[in-house]
Amino acid sequence: MKPRHKRAVIIAGGLAAIGVAAYLVLNAFQSNLVFFFTPTQVASGEAPKNRTFRIGGLVKTGSVKRDNLTVNFVVTDTAKDMNVSYTGILPDLFREGKGVVAQGKLGEDGKFTASEVLAKHDENYMPPEAKQALDQAELKKIVKTMK
Repeated sequence: MKPRHKRAVIIAGGLAAIGVAAYLVLNAFQSNLVFFFTPTQVASGEAPKNRTFRIGGLVKTGSVKRDNLTVNFVVTDTAKDMNVSYTGILPDLFREGKGVVAQGKLGEDGKFTASEVLAKHDENYMPPEAKQALDQAELKKIVKTMK
């Protein structure tokens, strides 16, 4: 085999190896990608079916129901509500009326089954997406009452 052909084979093999590596990295990234949605977005059908995603908002006052380790509560963005079920130990900062982000899947019955629940850690912090969603929902509520 001529040196020119050897070089071409090495270059083609290198490009193939880079292509396979890029495919594996992108595939792993896609399967671990988790999007954030508000209850309004979930209710309008923007959330993926049969895929893990995060839902965020405020825990509705009076909605927390405990049954041993299973906790059912409602997450709201003041415009729409979403029922959430979680089995496990909740964070110490989990409270009614406080911010929460839950990660899980949406069931066929429209109930969100969380595999992880995160509570905000202080009074001043809220994820930018959750704050924007709450502000938009509040604005829509004000506009609706003006009509």
